[in-house]
Amino acid sequence: MQRIRRVVDGDLEHVLALARKSGVFTTSEVGVVKELLEAEFENPAGNDYHSLIFEESDQVVGFACHGPTPMTERTYDLYWLFVDPKHQRRGVGGALLAEVEKAVRRAKGRMLIADTSSARSYLPARRFYQNHGFRKVAEVKDYYRPGDSRFTYVKQFS
Repeated sequence: MQRIRRVVDGDLEHVLALARKSGVFTTSEVGVVKELLEAEFENPAGNDYHSLIFEESDQVVGFACHGPTPMTERTYDLYWLFVDPKHQRRGVGGALLAEVEKAVRRAKGRMLIADTSSARSYLPARRFYQNHGFRKVAEVKDYYRPGDSRFTYVKQFS
């Protein structure tokens, strides 16, 4: 059975294991995922992070987190989207993204922003965004570290 649902406190270790398993995130990046989820769990009503998981047979195989971009009018950030390598190219990421987009549209969001790395290991992520209607609008050279630029993708809703 497959389903997408809001993340709950008991999902934390499963999501962190999934982030580690992705093979692209550093230890400090996995730590940021942990901090973000803990903030969401501590104050679910007053928090701007909205996280979803994709479950298959009661296993967490995908994760997405989005929220309104501070100091903007109806702009949203896609903070995280990752899928278990064994479940990639099976529609999990697309299904999570579709749920995020529905939530942004319900909130009358104008656009969804996704930042990613220029590193070779992120090529599948860049293709994913392009294949799902995002367009690359910016590059910041050497943003993450020398030789690793930040690419910004945007999807407009209105």
